[in-house]
Amino acid sequence: MDNGSWELICRKDVPPGRALVRLIWVYKRKRNGSLKARLCVQGCAQVPGVDYEQTFCATMRATSLRTL
Repeated sequence: MDNGSWELICRKDVPPGRALVRLIWVYKRKRNGSLKARLCVQGCAQVPGVDYEQTFCATMRATSLRTL
């Protein structure tokens, strides 16, 4: 919330005819035994142009791929 990427709202503030998008926590155990947690949106419930305008996809440089 400090970086402005999302804001917390109450259920009563959701406009009529709209639904809240569900969130899930995804956990991954790293090689050193520590855990990594990510908060993810269930994208199958989103409608383009209504729930979001932009998407982001992390990509890899071709030079990085060749070193793997």
